[in-house]
Amino acid sequence: MLSHTSIKFAKPREKAYKLTDERGLYLIVTPTGSKWWRFRFRFDGQHKLLSLGTYPDVSLKQAREKRHEMRSALAAGIDPAARRRAERYARGDTFEAVAREWFEKFSVGWASGHAEKIIRRLELYLFPWIGRRPIARLSAVDILTCLRRIEAGSKLETAKRALQNCSRIFRYAIATGRAEANPAEHLRGALPPHREGHLAAITTPREVGELLRAIDAYSGSNVVRFALKLAPYVFVRPGELRQCEWAEIDWDKREWHIPERKMKARQKHIVPLSRQALDIFMDIYPLTGRGPFVFPSVRTAERPLSNVALLAALRRMGYEQGTVTVHGFRSTASTLLNEMGKNRDWIERQLAHGERDGVRASYNYADYLPQRKLMMQEWADYLDRLRSSRAALGGEQLGLALS
Repeated sequence: MLSHTSIKFAKPREKAYKLTDERGLYLIVTPTGSKWWRFRFRFDGQHKLLSLGTYPDVSLKQAREKRHEMRSALAAGIDPAARRRAERYARGDTFEAVAREWFEKFSVGWASGHAEKIIRRLELYLFPWIGRRPIARLSAVDILTCLRRIEAGSKLETAKRALQNCSRIFRYAIATGRAEANPAEHLRGALPPHREGHLAAITTPREVGELLRAIDAYSGSNVVRFALKLAPYVFVRPGELRQCEWAEIDWDKREWHIPERKMKARQKHIVPLSRQALDIFMDIYPLTGRGPFVFPSVRTAERPLSNVALLAALRRMGYEQGTVTVHGFRSTASTLLNEMGKNRDWIERQLAHGERDGVRASYNYADYLPQRKLMMQEWADYLDRLRSSRAALGGEQLGLALS
């Protein structure tokens, strides 16, 4: 336990260090001599951290009283961090307060990765400069200044997305009576046009065959090799591939059922498993079947493989940045299947794409399932032919067999 004396005479070191009290409370002593109170706790299975102020502004007694209040909230099933945010929202109408309130309200239905990108974008590029200012007093120039900072870092697409986020936040502020106008709307055309490119992918049969053979010859981690072998057969998003769990595989129906919480559109998705894909699952089962994940992390079976591991493997195989990504298998499949004359609706459903006009964005996950099963088996057979030497020489002609 800490004492007034030990805190008062704690000297700064080259690196920040921790002085622990008890029951989650501790003090961080920084190299500059500042002393910050921290409270670490666990809620809903996640570790969280809250700042309780600085010493001596907050004494040891006061810090312990705050810790006691938060532990009482935890005992009552209340997240102290969420309660603190709610209290801040109730007190203010700053841009950050309104933005966080908007985020809490609307992010419920978002995929976790999508939500993390948005809140991180706000925290990095907007809150430090306009977060504490009343949202009703912000002008288009204030927002544009933030966007120019992003643009100066060669992140034009990030700037465009930040502007979209701002516009939605202002619309929410207007709807809740805390702003009368949306200055972000006046910035249309303020950023230079950006031609959005697809994630790196190869789309010619010859190159696909070369990539498949390179994956077969990969001499690194078995888990990574199996994940890369499966990727072109199922062409799901990288996160969906890495987080695949054994409980999601229906062996009898030869289907992979991905739950909505893992999908970008938050809708359940079915991936028909070709004979080749099913063989890959069967081959890796003796290696990882005792844990929850099909492709576990090299560090612990309780976590999925990282995307960095897959990208590193592609680089090790000689595919430099800008040539191939794991996500690129989706573009490869989409391009070649369309060229083969396959029904566009079947392809779009298998890619788990919603309708662009929003009319049919909410779709039945079993749409076109019989047709998709046939298409996925034909696609797998086609990939096998591309992998062969004969396909490498005349791959372009193989597409005719699937049209």
